[in-house]
Amino acid sequence: MYRIINIKDYLLKNRGIIMKDYKTSQIRNVGLVSHGGAGKTTLAEALLFTTKAIDRMGRVENGTTVSDYDPEEIARQISISTSVIPIEWKDCKINILDMPGYFDFYGEVMSGLRVSDSVVIPVCAASGVEVGTEKVFDLAKKSKLPIMFFVNKMDRENADFFKTLDQLREKFGNKVIPLAFPIGKEQSFTGYVDVITQKAYVYDEKGVKEAEIPADLMDKVLSAREELIESVAENDETLMEKYFNGEEFTLEEIKEGIKAGIKMGDLMPVLCGSSLKNIGVDNLLNAIVEFLPSPLEIEREGEKVKEDGPLSLVVFKTIADPYVGRLSIFKVISGVLKPDTVLFNSNKKAQEKISQIFFLRGKKQIPASQIVAGDIGAVSKLQVTLTGDTLCDPSNPMVLPSIEFPVPNLALAIEPKSKGDEEKISNGLQRLQEEDPTFKVEKNLETGQVIVYGMGEQHIEVISKKLMSKFGVECTLSDPIVPYRETIKGKVKVEGKHKKQTGGHGQYGHVWIEFEPNPNSEFEFEDKIFGGAVPKQYIPAVEKGLRESMREGVLARYPVVNIKATLVDGSYHPVDSSELAFKIAASIAFKKGMEQANPVLLEPIMRVEVIVPEEYMGDIIGDLNKRRGRILGMEAHGGMEIITAEVPLAEMNRYATDLRSLTQARGDFRMSFARYEEAPPNVAQKIIEERKKLKEKEEG
Repeated sequence: MYRIINIKDYLLKNRGIIMKDYKTSQIRNVGLVSHGGAGKTTLAEALLFTTKAIDRMGRVENGTTVSDYDPEEIARQISISTSVIPIEWKDCKINILDMPGYFDFYGEVMSGLRVSDSVVIPVCAASGVEVGTEKVFDLAKKSKLPIMFFVNKMDRENADFFKTLDQLREKFGNKVIPLAFPIGKEQSFTGYVDVITQKAYVYDEKGVKEAEIPADLMDKVLSAREELIESVAENDETLMEKYFNGEEFTLEEIKEGIKAGIKMGDLMPVLCGSSLKNIGVDNLLNAIVEFLPSPLEIEREGEKVKEDGPLSLVVFKTIADPYVGRLSIFKVISGVLKPDTVLFNSNKKAQEKISQIFFLRGKKQIPASQIVAGDIGAVSKLQVTLTGDTLCDPSNPMVLPSIEFPVPNLALAIEPKSKGDEEKISNGLQRLQEEDPTFKVEKNLETGQVIVYGMGEQHIEVISKKLMSKFGVECTLSDPIVPYRETIKGKVKVEGKHKKQTGGHGQYGHVWIEFEPNPNSEFEFEDKIFGGAVPKQYIPAVEKGLRESMREGVLARYPVVNIKATLVDGSYHPVDSSELAFKIAASIAFKKGMEQANPVLLEPIMRVEVIVPEEYMGDIIGDLNKRRGRILGMEAHGGMEIITAEVPLAEMNRYATDLRSLTQARGDFRMSFARYEEAPPNVAQKIIEERKKLKEKEEG
């Protein structure tokens, strides 16, 4: 009896364009995180090739990889955003989340880890453990995710597995245990020895075959296996008893023990290979399927994946596309999502219609008939849903834990190169903000500048390039204008008189005003007129004239603050006086008063908290002193030092970049406005001269 097969579906399935259905227990969501340059994207490519999802491995330098498809990623040869790469291996579906390694794009790492159930950390065999390795390890630990290491690039010059293993153990402790040892290194790297099975495997053009364990590795393999069995026994009373009785563990017992140890964080296995030569990649796939947990085995605070129950999902990434609209990538937490479903956005309190659903593999969309709990999918054209939002069954509203994104702390001013592109740049920035929660935009009403905040210069540069490629607007970036202020230090009494005679009615306003410093308030106005020297109906006009005049001081035309003005005398004309005349008289008095009352320039002072490892404290304090900072205090907190200081805002331009350079990206900082303070005379003089040139240029 013959079975009728739909040929189109059969071909699509075999080319990986349609994925078969999997149960939640068969899914693995694995975050690929590391220091930049450790080979994550090439490893993702090797995983795709080994599982036959692609028939040829792409290369980062050629811009042909599945996960780095954005024009900026191709141009820079680095990952900028998290890509979802679903692959199939041994009756399991593995969702690889290839995340950026560069610190400017750590928001993408936070969103990727939100839906990962474990992480694989590739480490370069030549470079060893780098600062990014430490940072992603800390993030994975904070998220309580199981960790596996993959010592990559074993074929590279200066590759040293054993040195890298020692560094991993030194940094992360004795829970780091090798499950494989390399056979050869650099150009002679040909395979690995499996510590669990005590078998060796070597690779050639024809594939992989079993081989003899090299004699120089035998002692290392036996020692690592003994350590592994001891580690496995520690977490299981039955196995512990067996261990003390000198009984052999079965292969199944060892594997179950490894899986339990990894899940509890008591074991962090190390594998090795070369993603470029595709050596050891199949062993990594086997380890992912056998040892890393399914979504059902991981419990987050306030969240447990359930196959049944009311439908709920969390959106962890948004892609802004000017042509197809918003693309939302999500993980189903409970229930099964099918097309043409109405869901409730519990964050925005609005309904969303889900039409077609699909899986993403890089930029390719693979149609899906359903997406089960624990799996990752995508949908387009949602109306209000953004990253971090929960979508759920309207009859069972709930809010799932959102995503904690790092706060952007590098500010640059952005403006279009062509006049008339202001609306285009505004729309583009708004769309890109939807895509990237670590990117903020605000309009400074005082300076008129649009300020963009990002994680670093590269982050903001990428945003500006996306404005061009996606929204067709070219822009320039510059340091933001510092909002200085002016005030007075002395007390004066001045006259303001406005008298103009033309045909018919003239204009007449006359005031005497006392000006003095007023540190407790931006502006205070007092009326001490007796005997109607200035009629009551004109007094509000005097105050209004002063307030309008305060928009520009006499030194550098910055806004004036912290003054008190007291109206003490004046005169009027019964016919020619008017509100306008008294406004003008007040502004004349204001200018005279500012000039005569010892005007000074004020600069904004920021409260800065710098969080760094202890070894960088001297460098940081020295750098803050160079920036005219005052150190207020230091305290230890969670293995780091917090240095609190007050620093002029003008000295903090691009501090995010400088701090990263000073601390090898191990430092972080927070900054908030403290107060205004008089600028030193040499600083003030320089600012006044620069401002004068700028105003002359603008006006002439």
